[in-house]
Amino acid sequence: MTNNDIFRRIRYIFDLKEGTIVDIFSLAEFDVTHAQVTDWLRKDEDEALLKMKDVELAAFLNGFISFKRGKREGEQPAPEKNLNNNMVFQKLRIALDLKADDILAIFELAGFRISNHELSAFFRKPNHKNYRECKDQVLRNFLMGLQYQWRPSQNGDGS
Repeated sequence: MTNNDIFRRIRYIFDLKEGTIVDIFSLAEFDVTHAQVTDWLRKDEDEALLKMKDVELAAFLNGFISFKRGKREGEQPAPEKNLNNNMVFQKLRIALDLKADDILAIFELAGFRISNHELSAFFRKPNHKNYRECKDQVLRNFLMGLQYQWRPSQNGDGS
């Protein structure tokens, strides 16, 4: 999945308007313009699409955590320069305050079965022997489950 695809899906799932998205970035102390947000949200076929960098998606997800859970006191965490699916999954888990059972139920909504042991492997440190890379299929199904949970009456691909 591309950063733009993840960003578009999160925007759709939580029905975030462009002004709200700019505010979310500001919670992470990361300045963006409405024009940048518009260009990140464009369809992949659109020539005006602006590819979202890892640091930009990380800043959005950090701001999303503050948006959903309240801003932390003091200095805000710096956005990661390199982002992978495990980190995206972890940031969404934190933002939505999800426990393992909640995540398993979200996967069920998408018709995707995963064991508790498989799930916990995604949240381990990369050097842990039981760490497992979160593939696109897993993240895609998690986002689809979130869509079914947060927008049950909506059908669509989120773009």
